[in-house]
Amino acid sequence: MTQKGKLIIFSAPSGAGKTTIVHHILSQFKEIQFSVSACSRKKRAGEKDGKDYYFIGIKEFKQKIAEDAFVEWEEVYENHFYGTLKKEVERIWRSGHHVIFDVDVVGGLNLKRFYGDKALAIFVKAPSIKDLEERLRQRDSETPESIARRMAKAEKEMAYASEFDYVLMNDDMQHAFSDAEKLIADFIYA
Repeated sequence: MTQKGKLIIFSAPSGAGKTTIVHHILSQFKEIQFSVSACSRKKRAGEKDGKDYYFIGIKEFKQKIAEDAFVEWEEVYENHFYGTLKKEVERIWRSGHHVIFDVDVVGGLNLKRFYGDKALAIFVKAPSIKDLEERLRQRDSETPESIARRMAKAEKEMAYASEFDYVLMNDDMQHAFSDAEKLIADFIYA
């Protein structure tokens, strides 16, 4: 039987840079694989099922909740469910890899609670709420309504930072990359 690996959890409010950092880590550590989350929303242009998300729809998502198929799940916005399937983590561990997650703050904390010391939970923090808002505006993919909704959520999420194992300041992307690499190397090679 393959030795099960460790888990690295990146969480942050929208716009903090967690996805960019996770992509960088995946390019640096071949022994780490990305955990694809499940969601109830429809695919956006360019997204691929099984690569970006497992797109399963609201009805199937609720069915999987009832079947206890998730390690963690959350209704992030009304009728927008996201979660981590137990079989996804097991798939990655069976392949002999460590797992990396790019999840919202509540999901990250739930994963940490579930896996305990096998998991390293990292909160990515932007220098300020104003920086988060500016980064969201620069994406040019957000409506004013979605920016307002994400900013309201971000203010609540910032309060959870101290519950993570480490708060990674992302005021300079290259420094954030370097700090993240060191944290992960220290964790998986310990």
